[in-house]
Amino acid sequence: MAGDVAVVFDCGATNLRVMAVDSRGQILASASRRNTTALQPQAANDEWRIWDLEEIWGKLATGCQEVCQQVDTSRIAAVTVTTFGADGAPVRFDGTLTYPIISWQEARTQQLAATLADVIDPWEIFAETGYQVIYFNTLLRLMWLRQNASEALERADCWLMMPGILSMKLCGELSIDPTAASTMMAMNMKARTWSAKMLALAELDESFFPEWVEPGEVIGAVHGQAAEQTGLPMGTPVVATGHDTQFAPYGSGMQPGEVLLSSGTWEILLLRVDEFTPTRFGFEEGLLFECDALPNLWNPQLLMMGSGVLEWIRQKLFSAAGGGADDYEEMIAAARRVEPGAGGVSLIPSFVVDTGPTSKYNTRGTILGLTMNTTAPQIYRAGLEGLCFQMRWALEILQEATGFPIEAIRVVGGGARNDLWNQIRADVSGLPVVTTTQQEATVLGAALFALMGAGQFDSIDQAVASFQRTETVYEPSEIAEEYTSLYEQYRKIPPILEDYYTQ
Repeated sequence: MAGDVAVVFDCGATNLRVMAVDSRGQILASASRRNTTALQPQAANDEWRIWDLEEIWGKLATGCQEVCQQVDTSRIAAVTVTTFGADGAPVRFDGTLTYPIISWQEARTQQLAATLADVIDPWEIFAETGYQVIYFNTLLRLMWLRQNASEALERADCWLMMPGILSMKLCGELSIDPTAASTMMAMNMKARTWSAKMLALAELDESFFPEWVEPGEVIGAVHGQAAEQTGLPMGTPVVATGHDTQFAPYGSGMQPGEVLLSSGTWEILLLRVDEFTPTRFGFEEGLLFECDALPNLWNPQLLMMGSGVLEWIRQKLFSAAGGGADDYEEMIAAARRVEPGAGGVSLIPSFVVDTGPTSKYNTRGTILGLTMNTTAPQIYRAGLEGLCFQMRWALEILQEATGFPIEAIRVVGGGARNDLWNQIRADVSGLPVVTTTQQEATVLGAALFALMGAGQFDSIDQAVASFQRTETVYEPSEIAEEYTSLYEQYRKIPPILEDYYTQ
């Protein structure tokens, strides 16, 4: 069948992947390259980190060539780009960046974040944009550029977020979609448009941004140079998707009554609701809202550290002698032999202080209960348990803030592959945890919208129904009650440490 395959560029903070997905949800080919930040050349600070656009594009383009060699390119109906939120850059109409893409992984805007409350009430920001003040918010970077590199904004024709920058590489057209824009702390979330009062903080207005494209709309067509670089047929429709998290619910087959846990370097626990309802409780507990991939829907969510904490444990405790990918299998096997409670070790996974349920206590990453006999597997088990306690806390916040009755947790992303972690999630939450055999939920969701945009499906519901999935369900076990007691102890730690961390 002609025209039944979507090529998805999945630009992650750790991996750059290109996948070809058919209309049944089967991944026909894939290629992957490592991604990493770079030091900003000639920067005033030797810790400033950026995304090297040409390096990223080169890796995605060669990955796409590999994929195109494995599939019949006459079947390719569309190509799309999905990637992380918050990061973008000022751009000229010819695609030239007037300032590098500042990475969310560095903190040049921390001082701006700390003093923003002197300019505008953070509750007012939340009620308008659905966003908390986090140091890597895009708007803070626009403000930083206005104060420190205003010529970059003056020389630019517009601002693009990361999906738009890479889509422009493919087709030469400007685009910004609501899912990516909703990560900027610059939108009127209820109206799904720009917030004039927020943009004014950076002395900007909506004219500095392209017209909206909704996920599933065609941005343009692959031009000759991109076709040569990627192996894609020239003229292939480039369809908008956007911020990766917003497409996982569709690719995973998320059901009514479920909450989605997107588990990667970061974990995002989110719902799909038909109202934007900012409340004081949600604001005080760290809730965020972003635009769903479909209009008139919103995604209340908690943003927390995820497997980035486990990677830190792997690097510090398991890889001193030069470990590799097999470390995780060994770590999981060793942690299975550790009893619940990790030998009295507790780990608070708040490695980014202003995210997650503990943000209101200014909590940092913390390990408690160490003794001379503490082992690396105990610390890894404590890491898994701490992430699950964090998740349960976030579940309780979501339920109270929205009134949504959560009946199960659907887990997607790399963290869904860890059976031990999934079982602890079920035991800590007391809820069934659902995973699918095809765990590339974000890529599959983006492919659904791309194929719909190319005319393969009449609606997103039809597209979701066409994808084939097999599910695994982890039910709470006999140790769930023990974890309830451990969770209650965990909840007491951040308030106790608040005075220490705010000194």
